[in-house]
Amino acid sequence: MNLRRLEGRIVALFLALLLVVQLASFGIIHASITHNAEQSLGAELQTGERVLRRLLEQRAGKLRDAAELLAKDYGFRSTVGLSLAEADTVETIKDALVNQGARVGASVVAYFDDQQQLIAATREGSAAFGSALAQIIRSNDSAALAVQGGQVYQVVAVQVRTPAPVGWVLMAFALDREVLVDLQALSELQGALLLQSPSQPWADIVDNLDANASTALRSQLGREVPSDGNLTLAGERMRARFVALIGGEQPLGVLLLRSLDAALAPYQQLQLVMLGLTLLGVAVFAAVSVLLARGISNPITALSAAAGRLEAGDYDTPVPSTSRLHEVRELAVALEAMREGIRRRDVLVNNLAYVDPLTQLPNRARFAEVVQHVLEHSPLPGAVLMLDLDRFKHVNDVLGHDVGDRLLQSVAERLRALCAADNAVLARLSGDEFAILLAHADARTASEAAVAILKDFERPLQIDDETVDLGAGIGIALFPEHGDEVGLLLGRAELAMYAAKSRQCGSLIYHAALDAGSQESLSLLSELRRAVENNELRLFLQPKVDLAQRRVVGAEALVRWQHPTRGLVPPMQFIPFAEQTGFIRMLSAWVLAGAAQFARQAADAGLTLRLSVNLSTRDLMDQDLPAKIEALMAPLKVPAETLCLEITESAIMDDPERALSTLEHLHAMGFKLSIDDFGTGYSSLAYLKRLPVDELKIDKSFVMAMERDLDDARIVRSTIELAHNLGLTVVAEGLETIKAWAMLARLGCDEGQGYYISKPMPQEQFIDWMRDWQAPDPSIISADSQLAKLG
Repeated sequence: MNLRRLEGRIVALFLALLLVVQLASFGIIHASITHNAEQSLGAELQTGERVLRRLLEQRAGKLRDAAELLAKDYGFRSTVGLSLAEADTVETIKDALVNQGARVGASVVAYFDDQQQLIAATREGSAAFGSALAQIIRSNDSAALAVQGGQVYQVVAVQVRTPAPVGWVLMAFALDREVLVDLQALSELQGALLLQSPSQPWADIVDNLDANASTALRSQLGREVPSDGNLTLAGERMRARFVALIGGEQPLGVLLLRSLDAALAPYQQLQLVMLGLTLLGVAVFAAVSVLLARGISNPITALSAAAGRLEAGDYDTPVPSTSRLHEVRELAVALEAMREGIRRRDVLVNNLAYVDPLTQLPNRARFAEVVQHVLEHSPLPGAVLMLDLDRFKHVNDVLGHDVGDRLLQSVAERLRALCAADNAVLARLSGDEFAILLAHADARTASEAAVAILKDFERPLQIDDETVDLGAGIGIALFPEHGDEVGLLLGRAELAMYAAKSRQCGSLIYHAALDAGSQESLSLLSELRRAVENNELRLFLQPKVDLAQRRVVGAEALVRWQHPTRGLVPPMQFIPFAEQTGFIRMLSAWVLAGAAQFARQAADAGLTLRLSVNLSTRDLMDQDLPAKIEALMAPLKVPAETLCLEITESAIMDDPERALSTLEHLHAMGFKLSIDDFGTGYSSLAYLKRLPVDELKIDKSFVMAMERDLDDARIVRSTIELAHNLGLTVVAEGLETIKAWAMLARLGCDEGQGYYISKPMPQEQFIDWMRDWQAPDPSIISADSQLAKLG
């Protein structure tokens, strides 16, 4: 039976189901028999407990009768009535005790006076039974169990009267194996008398088990009270029940046992018969299953052969339908319909596999085949251009995917018209990426083609009532110069394309430095993830000065990376990649924590400073940012107004509503907010009046040029006036000369920072620098002719 074939699997399945059912039934019956046996044995053990207690009561009654007989004996009463001081009185009492004890087989017979003091006894050490006598008197009972010298006794006591009470006759029987033998004769139960001394495990005093079982029981006894249930002794399963007889410091009990294996023995023959019937049923069922499986598998084998022909491309041979089974016939009909459908759609499928359904251009697979064909059969050089649209995602998000699809179709029409004259092959690779193959082109021809595309894209598209500005980045890879494999050429063209987009240079031809730069960036990113853990980041501070009062009022917190092998890594080599990957959030958190700690140090040193920290776009999009900042500052007890959070215009414009929500929350917490690089954005004035900001920072590109460029000076003045009209303070970046200080002060700028004041310095140097810093002489800060030109 081959389990890889349907026939074998059907037989195996049926047999497995039968075996599972039979084994489950066998298991259920076995469990039921075991459960019933355990229930029955439990009832027997309960009955055995009652029989044991009745035996103990009968033995106690026998002792009591003997003790009462002695207590009522005239001669004995006469003797105990004599003075104990007389000669031979105690010996006479002892002889009477010995005679009576021998008559009833008592282990100990003793006489105590009415003060419970031992007078005479049949053996030494009987004074210890005084505690048992006291227990009998207290409980107003005539019998009790007592433990003396590791031996258990059943004790009775009867008062002697002459006629007044003069003492007590005490008799004790040793509780030995005879009791357990009597119990087994009456109930077929075995037992063990167990005693526990203080701080010792339970001990088997006496039992009626065989030697192996007795040894196994002793090895299993511990300090815990034996529990009811099942246990195994010398390979035999037993059902146990513990009967407590005495509590206190030396607890005593009897462990009643009944063999579970013996109780289950009568059912084993029945289980063997069931097993035999199961095996017979499996054999019969197997034979029937084989016949049934062959009736199903043979027609399916024929259909499988037909499917193999279809797989090989034979769409002309009809699919046979000879099975008597309705389902198999339906399968054959379905296969025949599929054969006809495949034959009709084969040509259509081949076409769709190589055509982009949206633009009707060749897709990536077809373009790769064309490029491979040119590489293999043309000795002339050529070029591959890869184009990616700018802001396409923004079009999809704002105008919808329908407009985005129509935009792609329009772009495809434009590119098709541009490529028609050069006999180029145009394809849409994915999303908003297009590729162009110039089969006979050098670097100059390819660059001219890219410039022509970019120039054409200067004309915006009109889609319904929407005007969409086009822009793109184009990467160029030449063959065979940059590679002679399709994947390599496309990869290098894509690398050049992304470099062109990041540099905003329109188009770029691939060169080897792009790969090296990419590898360098990846390496830096990998190492940057470990920089925080390895304490490689450094906090630098650049002072900010009040221009009118000529004093240091704060600083901007900046991060530097002290690499163990690369040295001090410039921020522009790792900050942009951190922003792209989202790692910038961890860097921002590190700078915020460092700024808060330095603010605490400055406050402890008696300095009042406001530290500015830059936030990225990803930080503003984090709705949990206020809570995170508060958690950083709360342990240090640093006031919120100590920090000024700087945000760029572009960060706000990425998602104005979400940024506004985060900024309002931060402002409500008391943090100062500043617009960084003001004037370099493109839409912030529409939102400036809505933003809860306290400060504007004029970009250094305007400040550094205003000494020689009147237009920049006008921009700075207008910005200061705009900010003051809105109730905001103004900070000027790029303060490089005393002349710039003078101009900014006369224009009313509040604060400034730049190399004239100080370059960024390690935080450890800042406090000493601040104490030593000398403001410029006010006499040299005077009006300038440049200001006069502003009117």
